[in-house]
Amino acid sequence: DAHAMAERLENLDFEVVSGFDLTKLQTQTTIAQFAKQVRGADIALFFYAGHGLQVSGSNYLLPVDAALEDETSLDFEAVPVDFVLRQMSRETSIRLIFLDACRDNPLAEVLAKTAGVKGARSGLAEIPIENGGAGTLVAFATSPNQVAFDGSGQHSPFASALLAHMGETNVSITEAMNRVTADVFKVTAGKQRPWSNVSLTTEVVLHKIDLNAPLIVGEATTQKSEAGSDGRNVAANPSGADDAQLSLDMLRQKIPRLASDEPIFFDHPVDFGDPEIDGKSIAELIKGKPRFSPVEGLDKSVWEGKHCDGCHEWNEARLC
Repeated sequence: DAHAMAERLENLDFEVVSGFDLTKLQTQTTIAQFAKQVRGADIALFFYAGHGLQVSGSNYLLPVDAALEDETSLDFEAVPVDFVLRQMSRETSIRLIFLDACRDNPLAEVLAKTAGVKGARSGLAEIPIENGGAGTLVAFATSPNQVAFDGSGQHSPFASALLAHMGETNVSITEAMNRVTADVFKVTAGKQRPWSNVSLTTEVVLHKIDLNAPLIVGEATTQKSEAGSDGRNVAANPSGADDAQLSLDMLRQKIPRLASDEPIFFDHPVDFGDPEIDGKSIAELIKGKPRFSPVEGLDKSVWEGKHCDGCHEWNEARLC
C-alpha cells in the first residue's frame, strides 16, 4: 500500500519522504525529515498503512519492532499520532492525514488482558480537528473504534479506493473521500465505512487543469538522424525511439481527421464524421463505454458494457 501511494503522490508532483517496514528509530528519523520538508509547504500529506491501536482515546502507530508489555512501554515503543500532527502544524497551509491503521491488532488485546491497560483496543479513536489546526482533513480507513479489513487483493479496500480517487482531475479532496467511502462500503458489503474529519477553509484539488485550454492538433514529424563518420546513425533520441516514432506516425494516419482545423477544447463537442462520436466532448468520451476490445482477443464479457475510466486513468494532461 505504501509503495503504491508513494508512486501516486510522486505522479501528483509531491516531494515524497517514504519509509517501509520501519523500526521505531527509523520511524522517528523519517518523521523528522518529513517535518523539515513540510515547513512552508502549501500542502502536507501523511499516509500510514500498518498496525495501530488506541489507549484511553489516544492513538498510536506501531513500528515493526514494537514490544508492548504495559502502558508505560507505549511511550518508548509506539509513535503517538498527535506527535505526527504536531510536526505537520508548523508553517503549513493545508494538512491531509490518511490512516489505514485501524486493523485487527493482537497487541491491543495483550495490553488489555495481561498488562491490565484500560481502554486498549484495536481501531483508532476519533481525532479532534483542533489538534491539527485549521485547513485539516483526517481520514480513517473505517469509523472510529472499528476494525478495517486487510482485503484479499494487493491493497486493502481503503488503500485501493484512495489510489483510485486521489488526484482525479478537478475533483476536490472532500469529493474524492466521498467516492472512497462509497467504494469501500460497497466492496466490504457495508461492513466498513471510512470516516473523515474535515476542517478545510478552501477547496483542495490535488490535480487541477483548465478544461477550457485549447488542444492544438498538428502533424507529427520524425526527426532525421545525422550520419556519423563511422557510418553509424547518431540521434538525440534514445535507442529505438525512431522505430517508436515511425509506428506512432503510422497510427496517426489511421485516425480520422477533424472536419475543421480550428483548435478543439476538452469540454466542447467534436466532429470526426462518426455518428457515435460526433457531438460529444473529449471529456465525455473518455468516461464512456468502449466500442472495441482494449486488447486484441479479449473476451467480450470482460470489457463490453464497462466504462473506459474503469481501466484507464485518461485525462486532459495524459491525452494531450
